Amino acid sequence: MSITENVRMARQKINAAAESVGRSGSEGRLLAATKMNGPEAVQEAIRAGVDICAENRVQEFLSKNAVNAYAPCCVHFIGHLQKNKVKYLVGAVELIHSVDSPELMDAISRRAVSLGIVQDVLLEVNIAGESAKSGFAPEEIPAAIAFAGGLEAVRVRGLMAVPPICACGEENRPYFARMNQLFIDNGEKKYDNVHMDFLSMGMSGDYMTAIECGANMVRLGTAIFGPRDYGA
Repeated sequence: MSITENVRMARQKINAAAESVGRSGSEGRLLAATKMNGPEAVQEAIRAGVDICAENRVQEFLSKNAVNAYAPCCVHFIGHLQKNKVKYLVGAVELIHSVDSPELMDAISRRAVSLGIVQDVLLEVNIAGESAKSGFAPEEIPAAIAFAGGLEAVRVRGLMAVPPICACGEENRPYFARMNQLFIDNGEKKYDNVHMDFLSMGMSGDYMTAIECGANMVRLGTAIFGPRDYGA
């Protein structure tokens, strides 16, 4: 099917999943994970009505942004971010989903201060405790939020997670449920620069389950663009 048809179907499934648990489908933001897809495909997804474009790699973001591939959509960064590449993203993307350490938060804040802005971020949670993945342990989130509360130019907007790869989205329900509880439990922290608005979880194989468990941002790549060709 076409990208346009895939976006339409994804939106229908998001709405159905939200309504099944008494939520409005309009609460769910559909992010197009545009990794390994060129400007033309990105533009088709935008025309089809995705809410936000999301990029995994700094260099890919820079090359597409240079040719206005995301216009008029806003862009989020959802991939692993090294501190030495912070300078390329702060002020250039609306939201950084993958903040996984106090040191990275500090680097983002210092860059934002130099630009005279405040950068919105999400705290990444390693919800399954996987050794190959980055992110805060769930029990570290209160301290991470407190650390963010002392920074000048970072605004925490919520949490993000990437649960284990699974054969069936239902397998990740316990992780999504735990993320939602973590989001709720930390949602009333009293810092001027902490506003727990967004719970970013759910990808092409499990996004309906994520929506049912409270996600209000889902990140879809292959469900929109089709399988990626890693051999190209």
